[in-house]
Amino acid sequence: MASSDADYAVWLRGIDKQFPGVIACAGADLRVRPGTIHALLGENGAGKTTMVNVLAGVYRPDVGEVWVSGRRRFFQSPADAIQAGVGMVYQEFRLVPTLTVAENIVLGAAPRLLRGSEIEQRVAELSATYGLAADPARPVWQLSMGERQRVEILKALWRNASVLVMDEPTAVLTPGEAAELGSTLQAMASEGRSVIYISHKLDQVVAFCDEATVLRRGKTVATVDNLDDVDLHELAEMMVGSSQSGALGRPPPGETGHEVLRLQGIHAVGDRGLPALTDIDLTVRSGEIVGIVGVSGNGQKELAEVISGLRPPAEGQVAVKGQDVTEASPSDRYRLGLAYVPEDRLGMGLAPKMSVVDNSVVRSYRSQRRGVFLSMSRCLEFCRGLVERFGVRVGRLNDPIAGLSGGNLQRLLLGRELAGQPSVLVAAQPSRGLDVQGVAAIQGHLVDQRAGGVGVLLISEDLDELLALSDRLLVMFEGRIVGEYGPDVTPRTILGAAMSGNPPT
Repeated sequence: MASSDADYAVWLRGIDKQFPGVIACAGADLRVRPGTIHALLGENGAGKTTMVNVLAGVYRPDVGEVWVSGRRRFFQSPADAIQAGVGMVYQEFRLVPTLTVAENIVLGAAPRLLRGSEIEQRVAELSATYGLAADPARPVWQLSMGERQRVEILKALWRNASVLVMDEPTAVLTPGEAAELGSTLQAMASEGRSVIYISHKLDQVVAFCDEATVLRRGKTVATVDNLDDVDLHELAEMMVGSSQSGALGRPPPGETGHEVLRLQGIHAVGDRGLPALTDIDLTVRSGEIVGIVGVSGNGQKELAEVISGLRPPAEGQVAVKGQDVTEASPSDRYRLGLAYVPEDRLGMGLAPKMSVVDNSVVRSYRSQRRGVFLSMSRCLEFCRGLVERFGVRVGRLNDPIAGLSGGNLQRLLLGRELAGQPSVLVAAQPSRGLDVQGVAAIQGHLVDQRAGGVGVLLISEDLDELLALSDRLLVMFEGRIVGEYGPDVTPRTILGAAMSGNPPT
């Protein structure tokens, strides 16, 4: 190998990888220099996750070479990649819910001679060093999505990876937390580590990263040696082949109709047995989008679960179209007209080991029967209709759904929920981790539902998304709604103050 090639911390050379019915990578290349933050960009399905899974030892390439720290590698498993200094932080979390934060972080890499309390102390020190707050003794199942993301990052840092791969690391972080993470990554790069940063938030890419590689349909189509030389529009054009912003403008004002969702006096207890929601009153009317604003972990998760029927309230009433559903099951609420898109796609919204078809019909299987048995032809026809209508890129419909990219998972999940023609849609982080086209597609569907008379409750940690789509904004802090604001007349400073518990008087 030439000496110039030895200067790369990572070199993925001519990577080909195919799955049944899908060409994921077709001769893709990626070169990352030591001590840099290197963005890996592209649409959903462009091959980014496949590329980094090859680097992480999850997949072996059909064709191509993997070089790490100047040596050609033949990874047979993720353990081989970890031993070579490659750490991976996945978009879909790989944590054991029943274990504590500390146990998850050190799982498979804990010093044998240390007691549990000593391990927790070291984990606390690590989290403090990198500014990633996490309670070492807390079970993971009690954490919000944002808190779980921090655990994934700390898990890789515990193994002292020289190459850290981050797949949408800020997708569940607030703008402030994302900025802190950017500073952490830059500090890591200054220590000589290399970071491969996968994100669809191009403003963060420009702010955090030094270089970029762009993939399109499994091929490397551009390499940017200095991100100071390009702007957001140029990066978007490289990714999709045309200039796109990835977000919709504000939908035109519409007339709201009758009340489709009401929460009155809702109190709820969280997973730790502590108050999570306190005296929540809110309404959603047909033809409007109501946005929920707040820092991760301030009750948004519990709010969505109470509305969907997954968490019983301690006090209060939930009504859909004027009918009390406080004691109703999730399936009964769906049949009454309540659709729910949870933030955890594979953990709650979809069953990863089930096929695309099975996941498509799980809500509507009663209508897919012929007599007392399911009709496979009806199921396939229904699934094909969802795939076509919502632009889901799939291989074989009978393959496990876990093989789809994040954006395609979200398209199918939203399509399945909307197939029941709901009156009210609760959408939690619906565009999290999606590319510019995926964001526009999902947001477009939400606006279309609003125009069709559906009431939408949009729970998001993307303030830009909430400001662009919402008719009203409700700010949550420590399980309470602390203010209601008009998105087109409220400065960000006021929203930020309310999100921190200091709403203007």
